[in-house]
Amino acid sequence: MAKEDISAKVTEMLMPFLEENGLDIYKVEYKKEGPAWVLRVCLDKPADAESEYVSIDDCEKVNVWLSEALDRNDIIERSYNLEVSSAGLDRELLKDTDYVRFAGRAVEVKTYEQINGSKSHEGVLLGKENGIVTIDTGAGELAIPADKIAKINLAVVF
Repeated sequence: MAKEDISAKVTEMLMPFLEENGLDIYKVEYKKEGPAWVLRVCLDKPADAESEYVSIDDCEKVNVWLSEALDRNDIIERSYNLEVSSAGLDRELLKDTDYVRFAGRAVEVKTYEQINGSKSHEGVLLGKENGIVTIDTGAGELAIPADKIAKINLAVVF
């Protein structure tokens, strides 16, 4: 089975269990890292959840359930390491809904090419509309074409 097929199959297997437990999938990756294969499942909370944070207990519960389900269904032919974690405080914004959910939060943006003389920008996320991500840099609003963004993450502010 191809890497993408395994990620899709794991997602399909996992969704009913996650929904029952108030969780969502942030990302599923199955890839070779060095000599070993890794199945990495990153969890999230639905946008309407009481808490936006995934707990260690949530990760452990999913790890146990998924490990047993994978053993039962035997969809991965080779040995692999299973990792279950949360999306993290500095999560990358991957879906259009992330731009709505995290509007008003501090972000760090890396671009493929310079915008206003820099490839790195920080500010408060105002949103994404018509393929343009807008942040408030403190010195004004900066509009960045989404196709010029290499990576955008929530900033960890203490």
